[in-house]
Amino acid sequence: MADRVEADVAVVGAGIAGLIAARELVHAGKEVVVLEARDRVGGRVLNRELSDGTVVELGGQWIGPTQLRMAKLTAELGLETFPTHNTGEHLLRFGNETGRYRGTIPRLGPLVLADMGQAQTRFDRMANRVPLETPWATDRAEEWDAQTFETWIRRNARTAKARELLRIYSEAVFAAEASDLSLLHALFYTHSGGGVDALAGTRGGAQQDRFVGGSQLVPIRLAEELGDRVWLSTPVRRIEQSAAGTTVHARGVVATAARAIVTLPPTLAGRLVYEPPMPAVRDQLTQRVPAGSVIKCHAVYETPFWRDDGLTGQAAGDRGPVKIVFDNSPPGGTPGVLLAFLEGAAARRLNRVRLDQRRAAVVGSLVDFFGPRAAEPVDFVELDWSEEEWTRGCYGAHFPPGVWTQYGPALRAPVDRIHWAGAETATVWSGYMDGAVQSGERAAAEVLRAPR
Repeated sequence: MADRVEADVAVVGAGIAGLIAARELVHAGKEVVVLEARDRVGGRVLNRELSDGTVVELGGQWIGPTQLRMAKLTAELGLETFPTHNTGEHLLRFGNETGRYRGTIPRLGPLVLADMGQAQTRFDRMANRVPLETPWATDRAEEWDAQTFETWIRRNARTAKARELLRIYSEAVFAAEASDLSLLHALFYTHSGGGVDALAGTRGGAQQDRFVGGSQLVPIRLAEELGDRVWLSTPVRRIEQSAAGTTVHARGVVATAARAIVTLPPTLAGRLVYEPPMPAVRDQLTQRVPAGSVIKCHAVYETPFWRDDGLTGQAAGDRGPVKIVFDNSPPGGTPGVLLAFLEGAAARRLNRVRLDQRRAAVVGSLVDFFGPRAAEPVDFVELDWSEEEWTRGCYGAHFPPGVWTQYGPALRAPVDRIHWAGAETATVWSGYMDGAVQSGERAAAEVLRAPR
């Protein structure tokens, strides 16, 4: 027999978006129940403790200086941050050549730098023309949504290295190939995050700071505030609507409420059964917005030896399979941790091999960047987000050609008594933790304005 719960609002999903929505509603005096499929809170934010007690993050982890909602929330929850290690020189590798540089401008030669500069300036200017609330209303929306980001790169970057840098940007930001997503989506997302430099940068950018104790402390603290309103290990399967309210059917629980907020990524939201069925435009939207492909890997060393060599631990390259690396060591500096990303096609390819083969490929890339001292990590921890049952990909959803212009208005529009939240629905810092906070606040405000 299923437990029966009555509330004003039922929230599906205990990631940051769902917990923020619930928190806002509780503060407004509403009775709330939060139903989470996993046996933990946090969604795409997850800490992992190593054997020595060091915490590494297997999901979202960074906070940047313009992510004002997350900064406010961090202060409210009594959490602390520390800067991503950024002292020394970065590495950039093309083919078999690896160069070192300081600051934000790599040593690529004047022709490549000029080409990259003109392409990025043009791209940022185009991005700023996309209205964040209504990307489909951009003056050239049909044209930009009819082509991929890759098509634009080939037409606007003249040198091979500039093109490859833009492709690395796509993989690093979207966990997808530039050919996977529409130009309009790349522009919207870039505008949402404040530009290419803000999304790709460390100091002054999205990767500037980390959380002491790991980023999952944010949802853990939020859930502690909500107490027994949060139900874990209760995956939702069906949501019924009627003139009287909603009934949410989960494993072992049936929750009745005036309204429901669904915070799942669009693809997973589309797998729920709705009675009556979703309107075609909403259902078709959820069929067309896939998640990115990423395997997040941590290679752990006794010390951060790269710092002794005057390196930041930040590296990028075109050869792969690892194209982006960060120093992910704890605040005290030891053990040394190199965070290596497998993204897009590389993640999809290495998803199909054994763990030892994948580890060898990742460590091989780290040796290419940092030399033979990277060959023998004392520990190796990874998470393939495409394999996670209740996620099925990260960092977030990306929009292929045609989706924004044909289905965009259905992304946030409530369907009768069901409202939508989640980082993908945000207009500022879409896809990030800050965007998840914004989406939860918006959905809660919608519910509070709606008739009972």
